[in-house]
Amino acid sequence: MSVVSIAEAWPATGRPFTVAELDRIPDDGRRYELLDEVLVVSPRPGNPHQEVAAELLGLLRARCPAGLRALPEVAVQISADIELDPDLVVIRREQVNEAKCMQPPLLVVEIRSPSTALIDLNRKKSAYERFGVASYWIFVPDLDKPELVVFELRNGRYQEAAHARGRERFTASQPFGVEVIPAQLIAGLLPG
Repeated sequence: MSVVSIAEAWPATGRPFTVAELDRIPDDGRRYELLDEVLVVSPRPGNPHQEVAAELLGLLRARCPAGLRALPEVAVQISADIELDPDLVVIRREQVNEAKCMQPPLLVVEIRSPSTALIDLNRKKSAYERFGVASYWIFVPDLDKPELVVFELRNGRYQEAAHARGRERFTASQPFGVEVIPAQLIAGLLPG
């Protein structure tokens, strides 16, 4: 494997971005995703974001059946011009050894930040829906009003299946049974 600069990885002028170019971008601490040939760059998630992700990953792993795995930050390649890097996924055990998810995960979780809110709720949701991801969760880590919005695929379209706020309980049945209480996921965060 050779090391390249971002300039060397960038596609020639006038050409759209592809997953092949995305794969050549060096790790510089930013999160690079590709949505319909458009490069989406976001800063590395901060400690509060990572704390929530770790709490939710722990919950998912504790309840995950033997044939499934819950993993953080796995590349999900939907097509040659769409590759996303969700915060958490649940995949089949046989997908663990693959470099990327080329088949739809059973669950994708995005932990919303102010810079990604519209992309998570619109463009990513639409891409995951087209790809056939059965469950898509968006967690909002607001200290005053944490919430979990759950979408499930029904007849090829996402329907809102649940919206838990604060101390409300959400009990998932897909991809497996697990109970999530939004307030518990932010319990390790201190108020501003």
